[in-house]
Amino acid sequence: MSTLTEAPANPPADTPADEKYHGLTADQIEQLGAELDALRQRVLADLGEEDAAYLRKIVTTQRKMEIAGRALFYLPVIGWLPAVACLSVSKILDNMEIGHNVMHGQYDFLGDPAFNSRMFDWDTVCPGEQWKYSHNYIHHTFTNIVGKDRDVGYGILRMDPEQKWHPYYLGNPLYAFLLMTFFEWGVALHDLEVENIVSGKRKMADNKPLYPGLMKKIRRQALKDYVLFPALTGPLFPLTFAGNAVANLVRNVWAFNIIFCGHFPAGVASFSVEETENETRGHWYLRQMLGSANIKGSKLMHVMSGNLSHQIEHHLFPDLPARRYPEMAVEVQEICERYGLPYNTGRLHQQLWSVFKKICRYSLPGGDAKTAPVRGPEAVTEDSLAA
Repeated sequence: MSTLTEAPANPPADTPADEKYHGLTADQIEQLGAELDALRQRVLADLGEEDAAYLRKIVTTQRKMEIAGRALFYLPVIGWLPAVACLSVSKILDNMEIGHNVMHGQYDFLGDPAFNSRMFDWDTVCPGEQWKYSHNYIHHTFTNIVGKDRDVGYGILRMDPEQKWHPYYLGNPLYAFLLMTFFEWGVALHDLEVENIVSGKRKMADNKPLYPGLMKKIRRQALKDYVLFPALTGPLFPLTFAGNAVANLVRNVWAFNIIFCGHFPAGVASFSVEETENETRGHWYLRQMLGSANIKGSKLMHVMSGNLSHQIEHHLFPDLPARRYPEMAVEVQEICERYGLPYNTGRLHQQLWSVFKKICRYSLPGGDAKTAPVRGPEAVTEDSLAA
């Protein structure tokens, strides 16, 4: 499912020429959209064998790490820790640089059934088809629109002041810790919308179509990680069982932190349903830029994050291969500077600390949305003239 095809393509909103939306006039927003469309088209036209070779290299590495991990479990004393490390890396690569990106349709252009978004499934309990609806469609189309994007708090956390406070949210830090620990399960159960069932907005019967696929995937994953592979190691069953559980935990913690640092650091903007009703394609691009954040780091860190460390570029171009995001980030950042837009980025520990503070702050009533200011292109021009 290509997310970009879901992006609004309405005619420009009927707003006065001098009225500004997040610091830009309607004409400036459409010009911004045109520039980003042009960037997308340039990269799209350049896709080819290098992208295919990169993906196949990552897949080969992931498979070698999994084989090494499974084999090392036969060495009970010296092999356990390296086995867990290899299996953890394998699961992270499978979920983030391969699964997430392939299921976004980033490699559909290859025409290879093994990497087609409609056929691929990943090493986690959430069925791929279910995830593509809640993530590719709901989250990427309605990014940070409070009340429509269910990734704003995942139905269990208060991450925005527009979410009505309730004493339940006093447990925000605890819920975040549990979500991090059991993140694959949180993603799998996300579509059951338990919070809406509790509030009466949704019925248990509405979830019936989800159960067969969900249960089939859970059985498969549980049998693989907690029965089959431990059993193959015979008397080492308990150690292999524990090793698989730890590898899943490592993947959960890493994925949670990368994703939360891409969406919830200070300065990231949220939006109301009303202000996005007549959104144009330019408005959609602007919302993605203001509603995402990047993480600075090494090339290895970017690969291990599935290049979701470039969350801004991912939200602008979700169906382009993520390996292209670092080179595109240079131009996106230049565009942001020229339009006086914030480009939210920071080291992992900085973004994590910012997210942690937000989780704690919104566990209490009130709170202000401290979004990064948009100066606008006029301010940039004035600065240039003054210099």
